[in-house]
Amino acid sequence: MRLKIWFLETRPQFLLLSVVLAFLGTSIAFYNGVFHAGYAVLAFFGLLFAHISVNVLNDYFDFKSGVDLKTRRTPFSGGSGILPQSLLTSHQVLGLGLAAFAVSLGIGIFFMVARGLLLLPVVVVAAICILLYSPLILKMKWPEWSPGVGLGLLPVLGAYFVQTGNFTAPAVIAAVPSGFLVHNLLLINEFPDVEADKTANRKTLPITIGLKKAGVVYSAVTIGVYIWLVVAVAARQMPVFSLLGLLTYPFAVKAIRGSMSPDRMDKLVPAMANNVLVVLLTQLLMGIGYIVAGKLA
Repeated sequence: MRLKIWFLETRPQFLLLSVVLAFLGTSIAFYNGVFHAGYAVLAFFGLLFAHISVNVLNDYFDFKSGVDLKTRRTPFSGGSGILPQSLLTSHQVLGLGLAAFAVSLGIGIFFMVARGLLLLPVVVVAAICILLYSPLILKMKWPEWSPGVGLGLLPVLGAYFVQTGNFTAPAVIAAVPSGFLVHNLLLINEFPDVEADKTANRKTLPITIGLKKAGVVYSAVTIGVYIWLVVAVAARQMPVFSLLGLLTYPFAVKAIRGSMSPDRMDKLVPAMANNVLVVLLTQLLMGIGYIVAGKLA
């Protein structure tokens, strides 16, 4: 039972994101003719522990700030509920978050030694996003950039780099949709927490520009993902099979419609569910597209 509580504190239902991010970055490298199975697995675990660290530290800071006790918990937002129920102590949760960060950092250091110091900026920025997101970045305007970069763009580039040992413009272009998608994953999940987040002096977009305008931003960024894919393929920076990512557009339409009614939980929660499908499946399908293109090359 105790082990289960520790497991639930990691918020495992959200960790599928790490799987698709690592898969996409590795698939882009495969398309370029490079694949190292051992490095792929190790990179995935590095990303997984980084993601666990983000989730757990966010839970810790939400509890310490009092936000956890005021949020409207949904299947997609509001924390794990472990600390408010006193199933673990705040010191235990903080220790878990820092331990997961240490493991992730250790894997990052290994890859810097094995593959090159070009990875250093990625590791440094990712570390900043992990450690400072809840205590500092959330109190600055437009904090959604941090997960978009640290848990979207950079993980894909990192997974690509550990395979190839370099960064290329097409790889960066292919990673940008992940940044958009994870940005929006946090954005729409912030909608139910506006009042609670205000008490902790947070400055998320739904707070600083209002829910209606935040819905417009969410919609524009979501549509931007699909436009980016089409333009990148047309410019021959991504293979045509990466357009498989367009298949998630019907889910995106449902998410956009719900985001435009942010005060209606009966519409917002299904929108959040459809957004999760957009985030996970778009990247999964893009990765499959890269593998198919690599096989046919």
